[in-house]
Amino acid sequence: MTVPDSQVSTAPAWLVEDWVAQLTRAIESMVGEAPKVTSAAHELSAEELETDGIAWREQVFSLNPDAQVWIGAAPQTWQEIGTRVLKSAGVEEQDNETVRGTYFEIVSQALSGLAGAISERVRQEVSPSSGRDAPPAVSAGATGYQLDVAFGETVVPLLAAFHTFWSSVSFDSAAEDQPKADHAAIPKPPAVPSKPSTIDLLVDVELPVSVSFGRAQLPLKDVIKLTTGSIVELNRAVSEPVEVIVNNCVIARGEVVVVEGNFGIRIKEVVSRQERLRTLN
Repeated sequence: MTVPDSQVSTAPAWLVEDWVAQLTRAIESMVGEAPKVTSAAHELSAEELETDGIAWREQVFSLNPDAQVWIGAAPQTWQEIGTRVLKSAGVEEQDNETVRGTYFEIVSQALSGLAGAISERVRQEVSPSSGRDAPPAVSAGATGYQLDVAFGETVVPLLAAFHTFWSSVSFDSAAEDQPKADHAAIPKPPAVPSKPSTIDLLVDVELPVSVSFGRAQLPLKDVIKLTTGSIVELNRAVSEPVEVIVNNCVIARGEVVVVEGNFGIRIKEVVSRQERLRTLN
């Protein structure tokens, strides 16, 4: 379905500023330094709306069906951001698929942060409900935004387009009246004491937790020989700590203990951000 060009237009200043803030923080959290991000209104060209040249991500928020945001990046942009994140994590051997996936992970984190910022504006929980790889369904000339993401002397552009879902939503006027932040700095969403913070909206989310005692690789011919009583030697010594895995990511290591007849883990080490990223790749 094609969205009328009039519905992808100039967004409220706070929405653009919140997006800049969340993107900056997502990159900083993984790279270790905050890029300088500036934004300006930008007419989307026919070439920019082609998926062959630009990697577009469409994100829908749970606020309503029209709450859509599109983020686009040319190869030079997703390669620069993805490569920096992987190098920060100590991953030197990189392929385009891994780099591109890492860039989209940063975008997903930033969009989740944007959902939290919108939640504060509308005084209700808003979450990213669905996303896919798709450009804005508009014609050339529709209004979007170009964000220049600067890492020192290296500057790469990032595109954004916003569906005018805010026109039918009641936002917190007090928050909208806050002074506009400088895009070159790291803007912070307006604080509203009576509302929960973004992290408060996530604390009740349940995540799968598992413990890895070790791993082994066996030829298929050995696997089919396994019977009751067979012993499989793992790659971890008895004295080595076991890994605590949350949502497929190693977050800590510890030692096995027994608590009231049940096995438990005493945390001895919380892994660094860089090591967490390595376990995902």
